[in-house]
Formats: sequence, C-alpha cells, structure tokens
Amino acid sequence: MLMGQMMQRPLLVMDLLKFGAETHKTAEIVSVRCEGDLHRQTYPETLDRVGQLGHALEALGLSSGDRVATLAWNGHRHFELYYACAGAGMVCHTINPRLSPEQMLYILGHAEDRVVFFDLTFLPIIEGLKAHLPEGMRFICMTDRAHMPEASVDLLCYEDLLAAQDATYDWPELDENTACGLCYTSGTTGNPKGALYSHRSSVLHAMYTGLALQTGLYDGSRILPVVPLFHVNAWGLPYAAPLMGASLIMPGPALDGASLFKLMDGEKVNSAWGVPTVWLGLQGEIANQGRTPDGLNQVVIGGSAAPRAMIEGFESQGVGVCHAWGMTEMSPIGTTGILPSDARDLPFADRMTLQAKQGRRVFGCELKIVDEAGKALPHDGEAVGELYVRGNAIVSGYFNNDDATAAAIDADGWFGTGDVAHIDKDGFLSIQDRAKDLIKSGGEWISSIDIENVVMAHPEVANCAVIAAPHPKWDERPLLVVVPAGDTKIMLDDVNVLMEPHFAKWQWPDDVVFVDALPLTATGKVSKLILRQTFADYQLPDLRGT
Repeated sequence: MLMGQMMQRPLLVMDLLKFGAETHKTAEIVSVRCEGDLHRQTYPETLDRVGQLGHALEALGLSSGDRVATLAWNGHRHFELYYACAGAGMVCHTINPRLSPEQMLYILGHAEDRVVFFDLTFLPIIEGLKAHLPEGMRFICMTDRAHMPEASVDLLCYEDLLAAQDATYDWPELDENTACGLCYTSGTTGNPKGALYSHRSSVLHAMYTGLALQTGLYDGSRILPVVPLFHVNAWGLPYAAPLMGASLIMPGPALDGASLFKLMDGEKVNSAWGVPTVWLGLQGEIANQGRTPDGLNQVVIGGSAAPRAMIEGFESQGVGVCHAWGMTEMSPIGTTGILPSDARDLPFADRMTLQAKQGRRVFGCELKIVDEAGKALPHDGEAVGELYVRGNAIVSGYFNNDDATAAAIDADGWFGTGDVAHIDKDGFLSIQDRAKDLIKSGGEWISSIDIENVVMAHPEVANCAVIAAPHPKWDERPLLVVVPAGDTKIMLDDVNVLMEPHFAKWQWPDDVVFVDALPLTATGKVSKLILRQTFADYQLPDLRGT
C-alpha cells in the first residue's frame, strides 16, 4: 500500500479560538450577565482573557487531566472556561443546574472534579451541596469583586483570578486524543453516564457543523444559543462559531419568550438554536408583538421532535426551520434538516412534510437501522428499526462505566441510540419514537410522536404528550395528556376527528386528560418518565373491550 507523504498536525480545540481571533477580529460574544448588564468582547479579547484564565487554573494547582466543573448559564465567562481548560490539557465538565442534588453529587463524585466555577444564580446550590463534597474542593464565583455575594462557603472571585495573570500563554501541543470536555446524559434510567470528548472529536464536529449549517453559521452571522452550554456544549456552537466567524449572543438566565424576543430584536440575531419548549414561548411573544424579531430568519430545533404545527408557524412567518437530531453521545449533531436544492421549491405542504423529519446525516456520521436480531434494514422509508450510528465525533464508550459501554456498542462498533426510526431513499431520517416511548397495543406499535404532531395543530392545545397506559386486554393503549391553550378543552371526539385522516382507528388515543403543565427533564424535554409514573394507575375507559 502506497502511503501519502503529508504532515500530521494535532487537531486541538485551542486552534479554533486562535483562528477566530486572527481571522474574524470583529466577531463578538455578547452576554446577558447575572449582574444585570450586557457585556461585549471580540474573539481577540476573548483569547487574551482565556490566556489569563489558563494561568489562573494553574495557580489553583490544577494540571493536565484534571476535571473542572462548571455550573453556569450561557455567557462569555463560561465560554472562556471551555477554552482555557481544554487548552491547558484539562477537562471542562459542564453540569446541568436543573438536575436534582442527588444527581449532581453523583456526577461531581464520579467525575472527581477538583474545582467548581459557578454563576451568581447558583450560589444556593453550591451552599446546599458543600457539606457533601470532598474537603479541599475549591469554588469560584463567576463575577467581579463588586458583585461577590456573602456566602457560607469560602469563595474565590473569577475576575480577581484573571486580573492577576498575564494574557500571554504558551499553550502546549497536546495529543489530539486528549480529553477536553465531559458531559453526562440525563433522563436515562439509573445513574447519569458520562460522554468524554476529545480535542480531535470536538474539532471535527465543529467542522462538520459548519459544513452542514451554512445557512445560519457563517462569517458575520449572529447566533443566539438558547440551548445551554451545559447541554452537550450548546450543540457544538462554542467550537463552530469562532471557526466560521459567527458572533454568539448569549442569553444568560432569562430564557422566557419576552426576554428572548427583546434580545434577538436588539442584537439583530439571524439564527437561534434551542429545544421545542423554548420556541413555544417565543412563538407566544411573536403573537403578542404581531411580528418576528428584527433580522431573525432561522431557528434550529433539536433535543426532541418539533411539532409540525411549530415548524409551519415559523415558516409561514418567514423564519426558516432547521430540524436537527443528535445525542449527548454524538457531540451531538447527527442530522440536519437543511433541504436540498431540488426540494426548496416544493409546495408548502410538501416542504413541511420533509422538514418535520429529522433531516439527513452530516458528513462524518453514518446511520443504520436494525431489526430485533441486529440485522441491517433497508433505507426505503418503510422499514422501521433501532437506529445505530458511528463516526469520529461519537463515543466509543462511557466514561468509567464498562457495563453501560457494553450495552450501547454493538459487535461492529456502532452505537445504539435507543431511537426507533426509518430512513428513506433520499437519506431523510424520521424518528418514530424513543424505544421506551413506543406504545405496544395488541402486539402492534403506535408512535407517540406522530399522534402528538397532529394534536399540536389544534388551536385549543398549548402542548401535549402521548404515553402508554396499561390495558388488561391490549397490554398498552395511548393516553393523550393535554395542556389547554385557554378555557376550552379539546374532547376525545375532537381528537378522533383529527386522527381519522392520519391513523387507523386502533391507533387513536383511548382518553384525554388535562394538566396545567407538562413535566420537563433537566434539558427542557417533556419527561414521559414522570408522566408514566403520574398516570401509572389511570383507568382507561373500556372503548375496545376487555
């Protein structure tokens, strides 16, 4: 075999920021801070502060391989930690503040974090956890001296740490397989599982993302990551943005529809990224204002399936929707819904049918679906099976968890996602459901997502979820849980009218129940686990005979 004669240079995270600072000097990070102000800094200014922070981390006694925990919103200081930790050979471990104290303590212990950097908002969490954490753990409040809070815990001040340091840092040339980030899954059974990202995987993922999402991620674009930095690295934006020359508009703690609208409007955001529950709030504010935010022309929706009604609502207002799919274990983006050129002029209804799917794979991520025996199924849009993935930005195992690794990786090295899907001949992925959320009625499968998408189009429905309720004859039947949009409630007969054009009668929900709000997971998805627990003893009406 004839081998190429080319240089081999390590793919390192710090090179992304260096490139951004050198090539995209006017791109900026705009941050709504917990102190109440709006802060701005360019990528060159950010690189200087990251150098100061690198020295500060060393001054704290940290060294290569140490895990550095963060408990923070989207803002420039959190971004700085991403790069300073990675650049110095450490691991930035983002923690979701919406987790329970028990889960946080497990994650902090499992990761063996040495220090915790946190935003002002989360001081009560730190004070509550302190007694259960190891002696010697350090806590750094991410603010300046003027805003340092009174606390029952010994705190260091972030800005004081940086002020004492030089901005010039001789970043080491690391092995590209060195770990740089750690993120734990949430919403799974058992303890959270850690995905340990490498420099190589993170740089490649940034490149894949830039290629796949050029409609919103480009030199001069202004992107609002509503998806948190503690949720799978804000879908890779901290790495992709400086590479592509995009500015990041960081929303801080204010994620309600009115606050997001105001920030988008004022900062001329053209692309915003987040989960469906966030966009419900923004769409409500758009209705209140009678217009979309100035400049907004794209939303990227992921985390869970976007209802077709939501996609149609944005598209009809001139805001393009990119429906994407991925997982913590995938860095996370696996597919994006940017339509190919030959589909962009299709009639509106046909385009919406395509955009309701999860899109096509990004370069670097391979997809396959398999049956219960593990046999690969055709990509014909008909065959349905469990979705498996492989690629350079996908985990080969879980951090310090051999049992979970063995359960997730098949004999050929593919990762099992737990999603049930089909893939059509053009490569469009359609997630039918999480395997655990499918409803098995009389031996036949019913997709909860498909029913939800139809019901969400009804004007009397603000939000909804479909779960399996036990049935003595059919094993499970669909139960529709609805958050009403107003005082009028949708009745089962109304649901049946919606169902009739789309589903066989045996697939229709057997009952409708109403709640004030749907429970959410720590990452803002609807928690069907909690709903199943809540309605575990619910008695369905005897519509189909026992």
